[in-house]
Amino acid sequence: MIELTRDEEFAVLTIRRPSALNALSFELIGQIGECIRQAAKTDARALIVTGEGEKSFCAGADIKELQQRKLAAQREGAELGQAVFAQLDRLPIPSVALVNGFAFGGGCELAMACTLRLALPNAKFGLPEVKLGLIPGYGGTQRLPRLVGVARAVELVMTGRTVAAEEALAIGLVNRIVQAPGMAAAKAYVREFSGHGLRALQFAREAVQRAMDVPLHEGLRMEADLSTLAYRTRDAEEGMQAFVEKRKAEFRDE
Repeated sequence: MIELTRDEEFAVLTIRRPSALNALSFELIGQIGECIRQAAKTDARALIVTGEGEKSFCAGADIKELQQRKLAAQREGAELGQAVFAQLDRLPIPSVALVNGFAFGGGCELAMACTLRLALPNAKFGLPEVKLGLIPGYGGTQRLPRLVGVARAVELVMTGRTVAAEEALAIGLVNRIVQAPGMAAAKAYVREFSGHGLRALQFAREAVQRAMDVPLHEGLRMEADLSTLAYRTRDAEEGMQAFVEKRKAEFRDE
């Protein structure tokens, strides 16, 4: 099952299927989508995504469920996974994957779909689909090169090899390695930015994400548009006034 809970000012999405290393069935993917939609309706400052237990964040798709599927059903499954994970791009709050143990296949793709990624020292990442005669289908071939570059992404997808936490940090697949207890470390990390106004955070995310899809001149135009929108918010007025008055800003997400 997929569980959405509240931990202080954060929403926490937990994959609870430890008996199968938190592998994703299509039913669970649908539940993830519903939990993301629920999180968007709360006043949480961020969404933390993790897996139950110490062994696995998410070991990927449920391979037994993939066998003997007709082509149309397989296409629908890929589109479902892509659509659900893409909801994280539109989530009005940042999302952070807390990777504990294996993040393979669909699990790695889920982590990459989050705004940021944290890894415990035992974390291991990989897109091993090629070893099954397949390729990633939930966005892995598209998000991985945006994080680590084309050459590394091609190598990782073609070999299907496992990447340990230290290498993942070195190549930019994760933002930081944290120590146990992981949830405490994740909350401390998120608090480095969650106190800023959500509107500014959302505009910043959008500007950076769009940079990957358009030429520089168009990206600069969008940056100007978004920075102008940010300037019009009440949080911007408060932030600048607090700076002048040498006090901490009190943002209200307005």
